[in-house]
Order: sequence, then structure tokens, then C-alpha cells
Amino acid sequence: MSKNIYVYNERTLQYERVVVSKKIKVIKWISILSIFMIIGGSIYAIQEGIIASPKERFLEKELAQMSTHFEAITGELDYVATDLEAIQNKDAQVHRLILGLNPLDSSIWGGGIGGHDRFQFITPYENSADLIESSLSKLDKIQRKINLQKRSLDTIYNLAIIREKKLTSIPSIKPIQEDKLKRSIKYLSGYGFRIHPVHKVKKFHKGIDFTCKVGTPIQATGNGKVIKVIKKKRGYGHHVVIDHDFGYETLYAHMSKIDVKVGDDVAKGQKIGEVGNTGTSTAPHLHYEVHVKGKAVNPIDYCLDGLSPAEYQSLVDKTSVHNQSFD
Repeated sequence: MSKNIYVYNERTLQYERVVVSKKIKVIKWISILSIFMIIGGSIYAIQEGIIASPKERFLEKELAQMSTHFEAITGELDYVATDLEAIQNKDAQVHRLILGLNPLDSSIWGGGIGGHDRFQFITPYENSADLIESSLSKLDKIQRKINLQKRSLDTIYNLAIIREKKLTSIPSIKPIQEDKLKRSIKYLSGYGFRIHPVHKVKKFHKGIDFTCKVGTPIQATGNGKVIKVIKKKRGYGHHVVIDHDFGYETLYAHMSKIDVKVGDDVAKGQKIGEVGNTGTSTAPHLHYEVHVKGKAVNPIDYCLDGLSPAEYQSLVDKTSVHNQSFD
């Protein structure tokens, strides 16, 4: 097939063969060669990473965004660590001031985490390895301190439960409500040496005598368990003993009626019987004793309900007067 090109000449009304000069042919081949060189160079540059492909540019933007957020997260870890230190300080204050415990040892709280080359799984990239290792190290320390703090709070909680039980168990109210007393509370016969009403000699009085009419309700002065219910014609007469745990026991004597039995659990303020005049007694009253670790103590120290400090001191003074007891 002929490669000659003919063009119609309107002036001569004939087809004439087009003659291309060598210069034009050279320019043409140089242009084609240049295009191939540009295309080939671009392909080579993309393959060698000199020019980023659209996918690579997208990944670069994504990595930049991830890096920004990662740095923000590591900053938040620093804030969390600071807040955790503040919580630990409050914890130490609660232990020391309220519950009377020693705060967590600072060497334990600030101790590191053992293990050789714990982050060996991290690929040592130039720009990211140190940042990742630092952040993971911070996170490990925070997790360790959170676990320590959790155990510390568990200890506080368990101790608080025990303290709550102790506070509700220790005798702390009068066994007779004040509005039920027959005479002013200042006439109570208190703890110490008193004139015995029958033998008329000085005898150590282990409790307080609350004067009130027969049938007046008697209330347990703290949570506990009834361990004795005794009915006698002499001595304490009909009486009840309650064990409050923690070494505390209370005795309620000369009762006319007993509403509990041995083994019953009683709550502070619960009615356990009624005032009487049984046993060695010269008038209706309740003889009340408090024992700590087997030793009788002054019950006035455990009658704290409804009294201001001044009223309490006045009550202490009145019950220390050497008057005659009622039993």
C-alpha cells in the first residue's frame, strides 16, 4: 500500500502528492519520542515512589490525621494520670484522717512495671516507635495505678462496712426514753460507790438506775444478740444481757416483762421488755450496765442521745453524786 499522501489543488484542479520535508519528519519523531519518555519516566517515578500516586496521597493524609489524634490521646493520658494522682491523694487523706489507716506506700504507688524489653513487638520505625512505646508505657502505669486504687477503695469500703456495724452496735442511747422517766434525769443514781438501799452500806454500783413506772418500755441501746434471759427473785431479778460484738455487752435488770429470748437479734431502739421492780429492788426502775471486754464501765459515757455537750457534762456531774441506789 502506498504511503504517499495526495491533496486536491483547487487552482490546478489536480491531486498533487504532499512532500514532507526532513526537518518536519525529525520534529515529528522527536515529539513522539519525548511523549514516550515522559510517560515512561512518570511510570518509573511512581514505581520508585518519587511521585505519590492518588492512593498514596490518600494514605499520607490518613496517617497525618491519625498522628494528630494519637498525639491528642497521649496528651489525655497525661491528664488522666494527673487526675489519678489527685484521687490517690484524697484516698490517702481518707485513710489517714477518717479511718485511721496508713496511706498506700509511695514506693508501691510510684513503682514501675517489670519485664525485659516489654515493647519488642513494636517495629522500630524512625518516626513512630518512640511515640508508641511512650504512650503504651503511660497506659501501663495508669492501668497499674487504677488496679492499686481499686484495691485500696475495696479496703476502705470493707472497713467502712465494719465501722458502720460497729457504730450501730456500740451502746449509744439511753435504755429509757427521757420523756418516759418518772423524775428529772438529774436524779439518776449513777455508777460508783453508793449506799445500798437494803444493807445501808457503801457498795460499788456497776450501773445507772433509771427511775420510771412499771410497764415503761425498755429499748436496746445498740444492735446485738440476746445472750442471756434470766428470771430470779433476788439480785437483778428478771434481766436481759445483749452482746453487741466488738467487746461490748449491756445488762437490763429488774424487768417486769421480757419480750426477747436467747438468740434473738435486736436493733438499736427496739423494745426488749418493760420496767419492773423484780429482784432486790426498792422501787420501780431499770438498772442498766455497760461492759467492755468483760469489765463494767460507767454507762453515762454511752448515753449520748439527745444531749448537747453542756447537757452531757451536767448529766455526768449529777450521776457522780454519792447518793443511794435503788438496788
